Amino acid sequence: MTPPVTMTEPINNRTAQPERLTENLERPTLDDRSYRVIRLANHLEALLIHDPETDKVSGALDVNVGSFSDAEDMPGIAHAVEHLLFMGTEKYPKENAYNQYLTSHSGHSNAYTAATSTNYYFEVGASSKTSTSDATSASSPQDLTALKAESPLYGALDRFAQFFVAPLFLEETLDRELKAVDSENKKNLQNDTWRLHQLNKSLSNPEHPYNHFSTGSYKTLHDEPLARGVKIRDEFMKFYHTHYSANRMKLVVLGRESLDDLESWVEELFSAVPNKNLSRLRWDDVAPYTEKELGMQIFAKPVFEMRNLELDFLYQDEEELYESQPGRYFSHLIGHEGPGSILAYIKAKGWANGLSAGAQPLCPGSAIFVVKVKLTEEGLKHYKEVTKTIFQYIAMMRESPPQEWIVDEMKRMSEVDFKYKQKSPASRTTSSLSGIMQRPYPRELLLSGPSLIRKFNAEAINKAATYLRPDNFRLTLISQDFPGDWDQKEKWYGTEYKYEKIPEDFLAEINNVVASPASDRPAELHLPHKNEFIPNRLEVEKKEVEEPLKTPKLIRNDENVRTWFKKDDRFWVPKASVLITLRSPLVSLTPLNTVVSHLYRELVYDALVEYSYDAEISGLNYSVAAHAPGLDVSVSGYNDKMAVLLEKVLISMRDLEVSEDRFNIIKERLARSFRNWEYQQPYHQVGVFSRWLTTEKGWINEQLLAELHNVTAADVRAFFPQLLAQVHIELLAHGNIYKEDALKLTDMVESILKPKILPSSQWPIRRSLLLPPGCNFVYERNLRDPANVNHCIEYMLYIGDPLNRQRKAKLLLMAQMADEPAFDQLRTKEQLGYVVFSGPTISNMWAGYRILIQSEKSPEYLEGRIDAFLTQFGQMLHDMKDEDFEGHKRSIINKRLEKLKNLSQETNRFWNHVLSECYDFESADHDVEHLTPLTKQDVVEFFNQFISPTSPTRAKLAVHMLAQSSPAAEQDEQVVKLVSELLTANKVAVKDDDLQKHFEAVEKPAKQDDLVAALSSYLGELKLEADVVTKVVEQGKAALAAALTETESQKEVVEADGETHVKLGNGTTPVVIHDVHAWKAGLEVSKGARPVQDLSDFEEIEAKL
Repeated sequence: MTPPVTMTEPINNRTAQPERLTENLERPTLDDRSYRVIRLANHLEALLIHDPETDKVSGALDVNVGSFSDAEDMPGIAHAVEHLLFMGTEKYPKENAYNQYLTSHSGHSNAYTAATSTNYYFEVGASSKTSTSDATSASSPQDLTALKAESPLYGALDRFAQFFVAPLFLEETLDRELKAVDSENKKNLQNDTWRLHQLNKSLSNPEHPYNHFSTGSYKTLHDEPLARGVKIRDEFMKFYHTHYSANRMKLVVLGRESLDDLESWVEELFSAVPNKNLSRLRWDDVAPYTEKELGMQIFAKPVFEMRNLELDFLYQDEEELYESQPGRYFSHLIGHEGPGSILAYIKAKGWANGLSAGAQPLCPGSAIFVVKVKLTEEGLKHYKEVTKTIFQYIAMMRESPPQEWIVDEMKRMSEVDFKYKQKSPASRTTSSLSGIMQRPYPRELLLSGPSLIRKFNAEAINKAATYLRPDNFRLTLISQDFPGDWDQKEKWYGTEYKYEKIPEDFLAEINNVVASPASDRPAELHLPHKNEFIPNRLEVEKKEVEEPLKTPKLIRNDENVRTWFKKDDRFWVPKASVLITLRSPLVSLTPLNTVVSHLYRELVYDALVEYSYDAEISGLNYSVAAHAPGLDVSVSGYNDKMAVLLEKVLISMRDLEVSEDRFNIIKERLARSFRNWEYQQPYHQVGVFSRWLTTEKGWINEQLLAELHNVTAADVRAFFPQLLAQVHIELLAHGNIYKEDALKLTDMVESILKPKILPSSQWPIRRSLLLPPGCNFVYERNLRDPANVNHCIEYMLYIGDPLNRQRKAKLLLMAQMADEPAFDQLRTKEQLGYVVFSGPTISNMWAGYRILIQSEKSPEYLEGRIDAFLTQFGQMLHDMKDEDFEGHKRSIINKRLEKLKNLSQETNRFWNHVLSECYDFESADHDVEHLTPLTKQDVVEFFNQFISPTSPTRAKLAVHMLAQSSPAAEQDEQVVKLVSELLTANKVAVKDDDLQKHFEAVEKPAKQDDLVAALSSYLGELKLEADVVTKVVEQGKAALAAALTETESQKEVVEADGETHVKLGNGTTPVVIHDVHAWKAGLEVSKGARPVQDLSDFEEIEAKL
């Protein structure tokens, strides 16, 4: 290892010089950035990245403290501090000053709390101007001042640094942010990933912080501490001052400015962060599992229909073993899916659909090794046999010495992947690297350390193998059906479970198979063969180009085939993608056809698992997908063996053998996925209904599930040859590939499938539904999960055809302006819910503006708050200063002109335009062309016509996802909270329990007089002065009237013209959609998707390279 390079030359003649640790970072071949690692006088360490070509810049700071440091009696405090830190600083006391600044410079921010780290990051445009400019450097104090003034990065860093210098923890924001934490927690209460993870944690060693509940809730962070007499704000500040220290912080700054300038800024802005000389957090003396937790079995009941087997082994911390990474050796072999693997064997038995394995570091000093198996119905019955098979394979591995050739293959692929690693978005780069800096890598290896396997270490592998023992694991079986006698509930998420020792006879069987000779093991279990898919040809012919092409060329265009092609001229990596759509009206003609297409796709995947796995671990992937226009097939990755994989996929699709046993397993799995879909988070479901309602043709989950039951293997056997017999082929070849190769691949598709011509008159036409001016439609769906507490609304305003470029430009600019105010008002200030989105929605031939909120509040109430926000925003827009308007315009133009970061981004952009059938490859440039001349008056007029709640011509559609919670209980909660605040304001001591009882007794739906009577009754019991009672009652009348207008008590349902209308208190009359088919039949449809220009403009048919 090369020792760190230490340089001590003066920096801008400052006396307290940062220590320069190194500039010699091992980096990918194509990495054109410059790097420098420095340590400030306060021991804050920073990685500076100079990227002269970037158009997005970023900063990220990782603090070595997380949920493992939570106070025992305030679980979630680290997470709450992460939320509160953004709420104002001494230098910038306005609570949303930071986000306002970022939004006005094409930026965004986020943060997350992990076990031992809290990570904060932001991203902004590199320039405050609309055109990109060359990197600059300051050579004088005057130049530096000018550079700062013009740099969005400096302004963002200045605000960002203050969070770690002098945060305010504003009292008035405390309750709101704790409710945001609570909403975040409630969002996850029915999520099996969170539920099962917490169950594992709750049943771990109570002395280890892994046992903690890490998210926190209003109860753990507010109610319970208050009941103990704790001053909550003081506790948060105490946690911050105790754990946040400069020497525990790792900062990464990526900018277009020179390294010297970045260093100067970091020194100036971050030197004031206090250093408390805290040691790095480690947990070496306590294990997550002890003898009490090992040898146990957990039976857990999930929310989703699933059958999973999990084996958790106590494992070693490997952060010092980064050169050999022995855990990856066992992950590779146990998790292998090719011939000889555990999965191949148990899949052939009909017991499993999937398997994964790997080491999971928990914290410095602790790790576990996890094997997860997705079981079939038969596999659930044979879970003990599956467990024994895993131990048989482990015994086989331990019998033979570590295989150097296997490590060499892994080493080779790690080197190839690192060598040709492409750039990722700026904030992803900084956030990831700031976390990596917390690990003990030599600073020269910060980029390569996690990726590269550097050596074969047989001793380390042998030692790691000793942890995979029958006396060093515990077993978890997850199923809704087995065993059925769960007798406990997990404290934080309510997961039902049963917890007991693994039976002695079962443990004896496991020990027996481990001790048995090799001759007793199934012959089907063996180490993998050599991987033929590891790429060898990695040459890239790089040519200098003045300007990369913005569109692919159409190199074949006849009645059977369209082939689009572009040789990579930007990224110069030995990778490519071939994406094919087999256009056919059959795929989605009916729900039945759609279901059979899904089954066909899944059966193709199932047939290719063993073959394709070697390709997958060698950076070469394929996919098959069914969608409205037909079937999509794609292959992407290193181009060396790409044709080999594509040929195999196409032949498998053509010659698929549908066996009854695999069909039944796949059908059952698909049925589960359809049923589970309805137990997702509401905000994950709502978009499907929005698209269904705005698209002329399409099917939703329940329609597909209704057809699945009767589908047979014979149906699939009959369907797919008919589907493949007549299709139109459209193909995109992009990357390190030549024109003649693209044409050969096209010929391969034709020669293997041999389809008849599908005349263009039979191609599917995709149309959207046109919402009439002045309409106000509501579609309601009851959520299936009875335990879910969250409603959801997607509130959509129809703008028109997305190919109307001028109108689209106004939509993009208006949405940019409303983005930060919407989040600030609806989430930060009103705390309607953790999930709040706003922005343009553009799909197919439909363009609109949407606001999405997931909340415990009713959708009717949310509609009222969205209307109120839009009215407020209309005034903000009217009052907006010209310089702010121009700033927003620059911001959205910079977003539209953002540079592509890697080859796959460009591929996806091209392919999305092909699939849209508009071929609008230069849409970003067209958007900028139409954004540039827009005036504030243009946007005001657009808002008044399409967005304003008072507009007589706006067209609105809202989808309401309704939780199975009690509206009455919701109303009680709102009323009690409002009255409690009213009494507190009048200096009346409040007993919430007594207050609750008075209002719960009111008959529902509540009337204003009844609520006022309940308030008077409560006040009478308090024996207050008469004038105080009169004053409070009068104030209460007004407040309660307002509360009632926010609930369903003002809703009227009337019949008119055969439609049900809902009349809300604000005077609008939404039409509730009951019969979707009839509703769609009453609407006009858009034009079909069509090319924005003649395709002959893209043609390059002549044969030339």
